Amino acid sequence: MKPSIHPEYVEKAKITCACGAVYEVGSTSPEISVELCAACHPLYTGKQKILDTARRVEKFQEKVSRKAVNAVSKKEKQAKRAATRKAKEAKA
Repeated sequence: MKPSIHPEYVEKAKITCACGAVYEVGSTSPEISVELCAACHPLYTGKQKILDTARRVEKFQEKVSRKAVNAVSKKEKQAKRAATRKAKEAKA
C-alpha cells in the first residue's frame, strides 16, 4: 500500500438516521447521516410511510377518484358516437 493515497479509516464512525437511531461502524467518514435505516425501513418494519413533499400522492388519489366517478362504459361511448354521426349525417 502506498502511504499517502488512501483515506483515513475510522473504526467507530457514527451513522445517524432521521428516525433517531444511531449505529457505529467502520468507515472513511467520521459521521454519516441517512434518511432510512433498518429500524424505520418499511421492508423491515412492515409499516408503510409515505413521505410526500410535493402532494403527489394526494394528486394521484384525486385523479383516480375522478376517473372512477366519470367512468363511461364502451357501449355508452359507442352509442354517443353513433348519435353524433347520425346528427352530422342529418345536417348534411
